Amino acid sequence: MAVKIINFTKSLISTLPSPKTGRDYYKDSKEKGLALYVTNNGAKSFYLRKRINGKDEKIIIGSFPEISVENARKHALRIKSKVAEGKNPVEQKQALKQEITFKELFQEYMERYSRKEKKSWKYDEREVNRFLSHWFSRKISTISKHEVQLLHEKTRDNNGLYQANRLLERIRAIYNKAIEWGFKGENPTKGIKKFREKSRDRFILPDEIPKFFKALNEETNIIARDYILSSLLTGARKSNVLAMRWEEINFSAKTWRIPETKNGEAVIIALTGQAIEVLERRKEENAKLEMNDKGFVFPSKSASGHLADPKKAWRRVLNRAGIVDLRLHDIRRTLGSYQAITGASLQVIGKSLGHKSGQATQIYSRLHLDPVRDSLTKATDAIFSLAAKLEN
Repeated sequence: MAVKIINFTKSLISTLPSPKTGRDYYKDSKEKGLALYVTNNGAKSFYLRKRINGKDEKIIIGSFPEISVENARKHALRIKSKVAEGKNPVEQKQALKQEITFKELFQEYMERYSRKEKKSWKYDEREVNRFLSHWFSRKISTISKHEVQLLHEKTRDNNGLYQANRLLERIRAIYNKAIEWGFKGENPTKGIKKFREKSRDRFILPDEIPKFFKALNEETNIIARDYILSSLLTGARKSNVLAMRWEEINFSAKTWRIPETKNGEAVIIALTGQAIEVLERRKEENAKLEMNDKGFVFPSKSASGHLADPKKAWRRVLNRAGIVDLRLHDIRRTLGSYQAITGASLQVIGKSLGHKSGQATQIYSRLHLDPVRDSLTKATDAIFSLAAKLEN
């Protein structure tokens, strides 16, 4: 096989004739080892000849003109650099063929970890399918840090920085599990920092309380109304209040035992007199409803059996009250804020809201529920006293 040595240029390669049969071969006079073959149907491809571990290897670089002469030379240099470092590009290419795709990794992540260990597994499933499905056919080692950075920035611009940061966390977690399970590559999120988030401090302000309660009392969806009121009176997380069951309520002890919280642990919430009144009313109203009784305090005809997300009712309440920039989660912060306003200690507030944190947790564990209930009562009394101004 005769091989001609020429100076690779775009114009020269473009004019190389196609052989009648077989292939013609050319070597670059500038970059040692870089070569090109031309087939009888006119296809032209760059490759590199290199001796690796005592064996002559042919490493395909790519087709011309999709890959320019300049990039082919750069690619050849990179391959030779890897060989000098003791790496074998041929073996790496074979390993890449055997490597799983991002979709396969995500499926394994869901089956082996997320569905079994995370309460928020549905969010993993939803968000990855929404934002990362364009990576599903890619081998996991081909997704670069630069691509992740660009996606992080694009998501911030289109969907907000909180969504962008949560997506970055999911990608990082998926690759961390891949490495734990034997993946030899690097996590492409390494070194990428989350965008700075502002801590939200919004709660229902004193001058908004009367308007809020008036609008809440006018809400026609009584289940959603009582859910919102119970969220305010307990300060519990949204998911826990939605899935509240009667078997968790101890009316005589005035407590609500949440079997599992976001922390993965059970927590006991002290119930004030106002909270008990709402629950007793809810129990009476539920008995009149024609629904399959699955034991939920806030029942629904949904697949879960309980209220899913009272967004529409919440928007109606806010519109009637003329209140803006208030989220359902801010209700939880509202109770804690009024506890602080009425003089409760941070330890008592943390205990009442089911917080968990290092040294503070030890203090919480020594507290009785009586001071917690006193703090909750003071806070809710302050809230209801403001609401009572409506009648004056």
